[in-house]
Amino acid sequence: MSKRYTITAALPYTNGPIHIGHLAGVYVPADIYARYKRLTGNDVAFICGSDEHGVPITIKAKKEGVSPQDIVDKYHEIIKKSFVDFGITFDNYSRTSAKIHHDTASEFFKTLYDKHEFIEEVTEQLYDEEANQFLADRFVTGTCPKCGNEEAYGDQCENCGSSLNATDLINPKSAITGNVPSLKETKHWFLPLNKYEDFLKEWILKGHKKDWKPNVYGQVKSWIDDGLRPRAVTRDLDWGIPVPVPGGEGKVLYVWFDAPIGYISATKEWAQNVGKDWEPYWKDKDTKLVHFIGKDNIVFHCIIFPAMLKAEGSYILPDNVPANEFLNLEGKKLSTSKNWAVWLPDYLEDFPNQQDVLRYSLTANAPESKDNDFTWKDFQARNNNELVAIFGNFINRVVVLTNKYYGGIIPEASEFSEVDNETLAAIKAYPSVIESSLERYRFREASQELMNLARLGNKYLADEEPWKLVKTDEVRTKTIMYVALQIASALATLCEPFLPFTSDKLKGILNTTDNSWADISTKNILIPAGHQIGKGELLFSKIEDKTIQEQLDKLEASKKANEAANKVLEPQKDIITFDDFTKLDMRVGTILEAEKMPKTKKLLVLKVDTGIDIRTIVSGIAESFTPEEVIGKQVTVLVNLAPRALRGVESEGMILMTETPEGKLVFVNPDTAVNSGLQIS
Repeated sequence: MSKRYTITAALPYTNGPIHIGHLAGVYVPADIYARYKRLTGNDVAFICGSDEHGVPITIKAKKEGVSPQDIVDKYHEIIKKSFVDFGITFDNYSRTSAKIHHDTASEFFKTLYDKHEFIEEVTEQLYDEEANQFLADRFVTGTCPKCGNEEAYGDQCENCGSSLNATDLINPKSAITGNVPSLKETKHWFLPLNKYEDFLKEWILKGHKKDWKPNVYGQVKSWIDDGLRPRAVTRDLDWGIPVPVPGGEGKVLYVWFDAPIGYISATKEWAQNVGKDWEPYWKDKDTKLVHFIGKDNIVFHCIIFPAMLKAEGSYILPDNVPANEFLNLEGKKLSTSKNWAVWLPDYLEDFPNQQDVLRYSLTANAPESKDNDFTWKDFQARNNNELVAIFGNFINRVVVLTNKYYGGIIPEASEFSEVDNETLAAIKAYPSVIESSLERYRFREASQELMNLARLGNKYLADEEPWKLVKTDEVRTKTIMYVALQIASALATLCEPFLPFTSDKLKGILNTTDNSWADISTKNILIPAGHQIGKGELLFSKIEDKTIQEQLDKLEASKKANEAANKVLEPQKDIITFDDFTKLDMRVGTILEAEKMPKTKKLLVLKVDTGIDIRTIVSGIAESFTPEEVIGKQVTVLVNLAPRALRGVESEGMILMTETPEGKLVFVNPDTAVNSGLQIS
């Protein structure tokens, strides 16, 4: 039975283009789901838009010496065009700078304000004296109090995914001037999440949300179990939606209050454009609301936004929030600031008319339950070994043989063999098989079931061998080709959510009108005898090693350019006397044992023979060397450094290291083996 679906995809920040991490985490699975729901006859509003009020935008504007409006105008158009060119079928792609959004967000805030849902508090916030401004969110960086990441932001740690306040950071510093900030009093409005703790427990933990993905349910449960606290909904900034109540001068709505309301305003805008009523898509309890996001947005979509909706009182709550984990690139974390990414506009330029290859590769390797790694070699293999060798090969053989034997006219089938009947029955089963995976948000699994249908077609042709049989049994050959063409027709429809450009191309080759998803399960004939198909053309082309190497070279060049641009030589330290220098006791040591420090990325615990004793030294070299690589190494050790406890282990010295021009750590050690304990002077 047809249902109404409001499907949202996380609003991208308009401070840069879209990259493959965004696509794999949010936009490709969301588009697959929206296309599938439309194909199965549902009423769908697929909504997104540019998030134009985040602090990253103001930081980008400062760096480029332009206004924030210049930044959002530039990147909104780039992002919107990229989505269209890549085949993402939003019903509306809006922007949070639009008047309809400002009005909707302001009205939402005033409704909660008038209902006394907010609390007002004067608190101490980080303040940059030189810049003369408060340091909200990404205007401040420091050490995460939960995982120790030294590059956490004032709103979030991208290493562990924790949501933070700027004042939570250890050793904070201003991202504007690099100064250590002071604390200064300011007034803000807070949404008391603790007031909604019982509601969230009932709705999520005791309710029917056990079908949420484990990573989503687990993170939400952890937050609730830890106890919820009031969350600021305003910020001291000059870029954003002005706080629309008395006392709000010089303040704006916090972006994570403003941004999710963008789903509502974008739906309003769409409804106005197409002559519909927007309210059923957000206020009818029979509507299914689904948020597609990355794991770093779970708390906002599963706790904060639902609390906002509950406080307002007239909106439905999300049915599901299928958040994905992160996608890495060539074994390293994607980083926009370091330009370690594959940008969608670049991909579309380098691989024209190959949108579906990237869609398929990202889906088949989707980070659904854990962080996954995109590599160009895997991308090549997915194309050459699956799309070309399986899907494309089957279609090519069917179309070429039909044109060769019958002038492109689908032949009449005679009596079906047992294999024919089994194959035709298998075709009918595939919609429900794929549907089962999609309904559980297992897009990777669904894509492989689609490929299994193409495999079925290849096996059927390989087993029946019509190219041989045509010489001895023309009647049987016609039946084989008729069955194979039914598989091809089913593929043309079922691949549409995953490979939309391929679907259009294949329907053009088969010269067929659309079959619905339900038709494949119920109809005995998907493409009739006597129908004229078109000439064959390749659905996919092999990607050569040279093309892949060009992409790897581009990444390496980008890495080196970023390192060179950000290489800062430390200034000379304070002058010391010769007597100061003679206090340093540096000796040759030999590493006897090494092991990783538990729950850390950088630290190795070493046992080092210094010649005068065997001591423990904790060294931050684990990202450059494995424990096995360093055992037996002779190293330079500063032996008279005062002991220091690191993660509960007392370190009794320091290993001296240096960096190559490429940024690789190397040991400062003697050219030839010497006895441990030899002093270096």
